[in-house]
Amino acid sequence: MTLLAASRPLHSVYDAALIDLDGVVYLGPRAVPAAPEAVAKARTQGMRIAFVTNNASRTPAAIAERLTALGISAVPEEVVTSAQAAARLIAERVPAGSPVLVVGDTGLRQAVRAHGLRPVTTVHDRPVAVVQGYSPRLGLDLVVEGALAVAAGALFVVSNSDATAPMGRGIQPGNGSFARVIAHATRQEPLVAGKPERPLHEEGVRRTGAVNPLVIGDRLDTDIEGAHRRGAHSMLVLTGVTTPADLLLAPPEHRPSYLAYDIGGLNQTHPEVVWGGGSARCGGWTATAEGERLRLQGSGERLDGLRALCAAVWHGGHTPSAASLREVTAVLGW
Repeated sequence: MTLLAASRPLHSVYDAALIDLDGVVYLGPRAVPAAPEAVAKARTQGMRIAFVTNNASRTPAAIAERLTALGISAVPEEVVTSAQAAARLIAERVPAGSPVLVVGDTGLRQAVRAHGLRPVTTVHDRPVAVVQGYSPRLGLDLVVEGALAVAAGALFVVSNSDATAPMGRGIQPGNGSFARVIAHATRQEPLVAGKPERPLHEEGVRRTGAVNPLVIGDRLDTDIEGAHRRGAHSMLVLTGVTTPADLLLAPPEHRPSYLAYDIGGLNQTHPEVVWGGGSARCGGWTATAEGERLRLQGSGERLDGLRALCAAVWHGGHTPSAASLREVTAVLGW
């Protein structure tokens, strides 16, 4: 397997971009430098945009306001959250007006209400479902209420299962880590609405009317795997949690269609990676893999070197040693 080539900018190949937020558009309180121009340019070329996030804490209106303040024009209708996908998932399974215990923040409560359900905060309200999403203010009391309700038979749904989240101070625990408290205590595994599961992706496709969407993200196990599950192409950016070493070791379901430094790759062409004779070539680089050993020779654009390395590793099913990974990524300046 090699990364795909594109002789035209990706905004002219795909009709919509389903763009992750954390690690792609912004990092903590700051926009990724390339993001405002990249999104604006794709829009002017006719590409439809949806900001698709596993974060369930904020409302679409609050997210759109934040994006606009960062220089990225957005309206609430373009924001698709895992809270919305989770609320739809529950609404499809329980009667309208049912009480749902919300272990989360405003965005999750609003989504539950918007889908005709009644958000509650205690097991005494006899909730038919418990929905959990990330909240920086999540307290033990609400987690306990959720666990009691799930133990009593309530449907258990989580907005997403991300173990971590990239924030301004570094990589921090995500909703998936917090959701394990209820799952472990009750021995009940939740239904997951967010990436890589299909509900959130389907919500993004429904919102944009996309026929041929491109998924853009920074996480292999959510954004890229989610695209694979839907049969969509994807572009991995290196502004978030994934490192070059992570990418080289990725199993087939975590391998992106395209690779870019940042979201600016949406408006660029992508070079061909040529495989043959036991080696992979891209730009001025040639890569080979033999067992645990990687070799990289050449010069030029370092992203082309990483593309060549991906093909060399993925084609042969090799598992490079940690030392070899450090050696070749250091050659490329990572």
